[in-house]
Amino acid sequence: MSPRFLEEHACIPLTLDAGVLTIAVARPLSRITTAEVCRFFGATVHEVPAPLDDIRAALLTVARDAADANGVSDGNTELQSPASSENDGRGGGLAADEAPVVTLVNGVMRDALRTHASDVHVEPTETGLRIRFRLDGVLQDIARPSREYRDAVVSRLKILAGLDIGERRLPQDGRVRLHLDGRDVDLRVSSLPSLHGESLVLRILDHAGGARSLHELGVPAVLQPTLTRLMARTSGMTLVTGPTGSGKTTTLYAALALRNQPGVKVITVEDPVEYRIPGVVQVAVNRKAGLEFASALRSILRHDPDVVMIGEMRDAETASIAMRAALTGHQVLSTLHTTDAVGAVARLIDMGVEPYLVASTLQGILAQRLVRVLCEACAEPAEAPADMANHPVVAAPRWRRAVGCEQCVGTGYRGRTGVFEMIEIDDRWRTLIARGASIETLRETARETGVVSLRDAGAALVAQGVTTQDEVLRVLDA
Repeated sequence: MSPRFLEEHACIPLTLDAGVLTIAVARPLSRITTAEVCRFFGATVHEVPAPLDDIRAALLTVARDAADANGVSDGNTELQSPASSENDGRGGGLAADEAPVVTLVNGVMRDALRTHASDVHVEPTETGLRIRFRLDGVLQDIARPSREYRDAVVSRLKILAGLDIGERRLPQDGRVRLHLDGRDVDLRVSSLPSLHGESLVLRILDHAGGARSLHELGVPAVLQPTLTRLMARTSGMTLVTGPTGSGKTTTLYAALALRNQPGVKVITVEDPVEYRIPGVVQVAVNRKAGLEFASALRSILRHDPDVVMIGEMRDAETASIAMRAALTGHQVLSTLHTTDAVGAVARLIDMGVEPYLVASTLQGILAQRLVRVLCEACAEPAEAPADMANHPVVAAPRWRRAVGCEQCVGTGYRGRTGVFEMIEIDDRWRTLIARGASIETLRETARETGVVSLRDAGAALVAQGVTTQDEVLRVLDA
């Protein structure tokens, strides 16, 4: 176990006795790291907690002893499994179809599914490979395979995704379906040339998870009747706004479920199709074939839909077609990238949609973010934040803080929930929008009409002990 490995994972081996390796750790090792250590030593791993400062002091002592004994400190030796060590003399590393590579890739994907990761990042470094999962919106280090794995792992993933393994100078995109642990999982794979090789990002589209309800997404009970009322209408447009990764599409699926009835024709155009919904005609964007959102939307309108869901309105052409569809008797659902609900109005007008058309078609706007939820296994009571001690967010505050344990991989959080801001467009709003009112005027109107802002909604979750102020500020100030 190299000094680099021990330092990166904040651990140090203590004893190897009767097939049990005892390791002092400052934080729990990931499942993949533990499995790699088990394979290397042929032993089970027993972790014991230790202060980080003590581990660092011990590592410094080990490094000094090694330097004194050998004259140099070999910091480039990586933790290797016996199978990979046998191939050290090749000079070219492992092949993409060799057992150690296949095992590593399959293990990474199984661990990603078990931990409910949304993305897998595979990043080449000078000394090997860095594998990270995006868990609850935050990247976490999972494994650092040695250098001989680097090209082989990247090649295997490219082969699975149908990418050209001979092309390493240009970005590529592909998809693959895997069957792991009895589940079908679709991956959207993107490659990007970098200094030390090709970096890959795998977006996991786990269809087994299925669409979730508004309640499961954390939509407050006070907002659910408004969404239900909007979805009962037969025309007009409802938007969900927020940055990338804020759960907009998942919320659209939950809203769509309210209209997915036998007597209703529902068609979606998405990039990509994230969940398969029985009874819904789902169209995937295919840029190579020339099928973009705008062109797909034109064809969809000739199929007599009652409800149309557009994964994202990215350009003026798509927005214009969608608005006119909403004006002519179709219910249209879509997403926009804006920081709050009011910003959606300004964004549509900036895209070239006439204010009168926005005012005539827009029915409601839901802005949202995703915040991490405190781990119930380790969260502890805490004092109220100084600037929230007198904040009247809930009747009986329950302030808590993040701690970190094995169940939450030391983060203090486990899972995510939504923070929402909802505007239902009524006659007052329509008049202001049609007149081209400024964004400041619209935001003042939101305050006057009692719209709960994202910040106040986040403060309520903090006071309820669902999350922390630091987490809310991290998400809202990003």
